Amino acid sequence: MFPNMSTRVRFAPSPTGQVHIGNIRAAIFNWLFARHEGGRFLLRIEDTDRERSTPEALEAVMAAMNWLGLEPDEPPLFQSTRTDAHIAAAEQLLSNGLAFKEDKGGTGKGDCVIFRMPAGTDSEFDDIIKGRLTKKAEDMKDFVIVRSDGSPVFHLANVVDDIFMGITHVIRGDDHVENTFRHIALYKALGADVPRYAHLPMIVNAQGKPYSKRDGDAYVGDFRQKGYYADALFNYLSLLGWSPGDDREQLTRQELTDAFTLERVRSSASQMDLKKLTFLNGRYLADMSAADFETAASAYAGSPDWLQAGKAARFSEVCRLLQSRTKTLADVREWTYFFDRMPAYEQKAVDKLLRKEGVGVMLSAFVQKLGVVGFDHDSIESALRAAEAEAGLKEGKLNQPVRVSITGITTGAGICETMLLLGKDSVIARLTHAATNLCG
Repeated sequence: MFPNMSTRVRFAPSPTGQVHIGNIRAAIFNWLFARHEGGRFLLRIEDTDRERSTPEALEAVMAAMNWLGLEPDEPPLFQSTRTDAHIAAAEQLLSNGLAFKEDKGGTGKGDCVIFRMPAGTDSEFDDIIKGRLTKKAEDMKDFVIVRSDGSPVFHLANVVDDIFMGITHVIRGDDHVENTFRHIALYKALGADVPRYAHLPMIVNAQGKPYSKRDGDAYVGDFRQKGYYADALFNYLSLLGWSPGDDREQLTRQELTDAFTLERVRSSASQMDLKKLTFLNGRYLADMSAADFETAASAYAGSPDWLQAGKAARFSEVCRLLQSRTKTLADVREWTYFFDRMPAYEQKAVDKLLRKEGVGVMLSAFVQKLGVVGFDHDSIESALRAAEAEAGLKEGKLNQPVRVSITGITTGAGICETMLLLGKDSVIARLTHAATNLCG
């Protein structure tokens, strides 16, 4: 099959909405397979749905692919430019007696062209992932390939364009298995070689249902907007249904390319785990150079008010402190406490940690101790431990009340490192404000 043709695969999205992670995973698997085989990765925009296809949706497709580095090896093919070829194929099938015309449904709107499925022959093919798949002849019905308005149906356009593009392997979601039985019949009827098929398992939620927006972020644009790193998402989706055969979870693009084979794709559904993705994303951010991380964080932050007035040097210091603790670039939005005069306090944190009886007295005692010692890591640590001992608390019990007092939130870098970066005057002012105004 295809004796003198290199491997050619394609991603064929319809520009009718946002790009779902299931669709972009199919693009990633096609890209990896093409790179591993030394073949070509192509893009076909299936824009024949005139009512639903929009420029905005097309832009979303291209933006998602560019962000993830899925550059096609040839210019994109727009299916809407191929209508004449689709109709010509239908006419060929009609002339060969392999299709017929019918006023389907008796609407009087005109004749459809209907493909005549071969009678008495079961349909079967060897799926690279799912193995041998068979459908009984009696279950394969004739189907429309050209509508009464003269527009080609997906089945015909898909097959004709795959033939035109020389596609050798069709790698797509397993929701297309039923379509594949029809498409193989069309290939044979048109006298073309049938490509190899590989149907990818679905992405599901914790309940085993198809993963959707109801379960969390589901579109590529969501992840980009929320500060995920492109290489991390690429890495995670590559492992969603496929394994390199060992325990590696963080792989470079080259490592993924070297290891990727369709035979290692699981046939069972794959569960989307946002916590695992976020953890992996944090590892990617931690591994970046300090300069690259600061560039990425700065680009994500944009130009908010809290980052104005010559605060670039402070921003660099905050990046160095928090890089290893940043899970997504969206965490940058929580860094405002390093730049504002007073932090914006989370009410839950205040209620839980500052409203307890005696907390204000302990914070005031800590302020007094800070006021008479040097402002270095060891001095801060000693003052904090002394305030705890004086209050009869176990070591570390005052850390969180102090953190909320000076940052407004419950997470962040080490408490001493945070105070050192804020500076002594700011720390004392914030602790005093919390003890006076926020504690019970």
